[in-house]
Amino acid sequence: MENIILMSDSYKYSHPHQYPPKTTYVHNYLESRGGNESTFLLPYTKFFGLQYIIKRYLSIKVTNEMIKEAEQILLLHGVPFEKEAWEIIVNEYDGYIPIKIRAVKEGLVIPRKNVLMTIESTDSRLFWLVGWVETLLLKVWYPITVSTLSYNVYEMIKEFMEETCDTLDKLPFMLHDFGYRGASSEESASIGGLAHLTNFSGTDTVGALVYGRKYYNEEMAGFSIPASEHSTITAWGCNSDDEKRAFKNFLDQFCNKYPLFACVSDSFDFSLAIDKWGELKEDIQKTGNTLVIRPDSGDAKSNILMALEKLEKSFGYTVNKKGYKVLKNVALIQGDGVYFNEIYDILKMLQEHSYSADNIAFGIGGALLQGNEKSSINRDTHKFAIKCSAVVVDGNLKDVYKNPITDQGKKSKKGRLDLIKVNNEYKTVVLNEEYEIGQYHKDSVLKTYYENGKIFCNDSLSDIKKR
Repeated sequence: MENIILMSDSYKYSHPHQYPPKTTYVHNYLESRGGNESTFLLPYTKFFGLQYIIKRYLSIKVTNEMIKEAEQILLLHGVPFEKEAWEIIVNEYDGYIPIKIRAVKEGLVIPRKNVLMTIESTDSRLFWLVGWVETLLLKVWYPITVSTLSYNVYEMIKEFMEETCDTLDKLPFMLHDFGYRGASSEESASIGGLAHLTNFSGTDTVGALVYGRKYYNEEMAGFSIPASEHSTITAWGCNSDDEKRAFKNFLDQFCNKYPLFACVSDSFDFSLAIDKWGELKEDIQKTGNTLVIRPDSGDAKSNILMALEKLEKSFGYTVNKKGYKVLKNVALIQGDGVYFNEIYDILKMLQEHSYSADNIAFGIGGALLQGNEKSSINRDTHKFAIKCSAVVVDGNLKDVYKNPITDQGKKSKKGRLDLIKVNNEYKTVVLNEEYEIGQYHKDSVLKTYYENGKIFCNDSLSDIKKR
């Protein structure tokens, strides 16, 4: 059993002795303080992942064995340990952390610089737990950041599809998660992969499916298709004729059984590979199913345009109601070097050459779940922070805030905070003296996720996607 007592920063264990005497209540909040300004990263975040953190970690019961282990480790480490406080949690709270967590519903898209979550103490003796749990709860930045990135791509692709496609039927599968191997751990891949699935339905990150079942009541969170890798093609030999034999075998195995199947086709000469696929078109078209060809190296735009022009001649096409060409029984997926700018440039190029966005899909690898040389997935992508905004000292409620003159971007909010919606816009408000502790704005959009060991969140991924 993991020891939840040890899931905090070292310096947090000395904080019970640092608050003013007679402190009995602490109120903290989470917000995105801003972030990276770019054409494709809009100034909002899509909330996701708190339910996972609560179910996964705050469901752990503190035990006397954990207290013994934590005392030994922390005293050797050189920091204080509040043994008696943790014994109160075991004896009076059945081992569960006595705090209250309220937050926006997962799946909601909220403008930056608004309160997304509040954490409050519920036991005057253990007020400092609100600060102690920050280390754990702030990790929600990661699934929020992945979900937001994926959502930005979703919105961009949707615009092109509305202009060049008859329907949006293919939209849920326009961005596929190729990032499993590029993530830092099984946990980050799984919750990050599930964050992507709040927007799209295509993934190769199997861990996300497990987390969807375990933490979000979703029998099947995402879908995939049979697909090749270079080794399954190059194992047949080292020239284009060998590659054609590999392609033929690939079709024999999957063409009659699956509506979609994807094959990497740049092992040797991508242009010749497209010709070889043209020679196999009857094997595909007689089934009515669709081959997805994957260029995986070189200049994406020139490769894609060349492939579309050749495939148009060999497979044929129809013209949709909006005047754009849709190839018959064949499409492309670009999965190398893909990020915002590349997706936009490729879709724009297709549109300019009268091809519907239906002819292509995209896959993003490490850039989706981990970041790469063009991008960064970290806490400062949206400048996430949890800060204290109110305390009760000697019976008096006091505002708490920071206002560093050297960095006004780090100025924090003050007071007990809530989030409401006015004229269809979200607004952070301060709860004035008419609201007692434990009371909230009548129009609050924050809901209670957790209180003193009771878990009140149990959404399905489907519910979250609908929001």
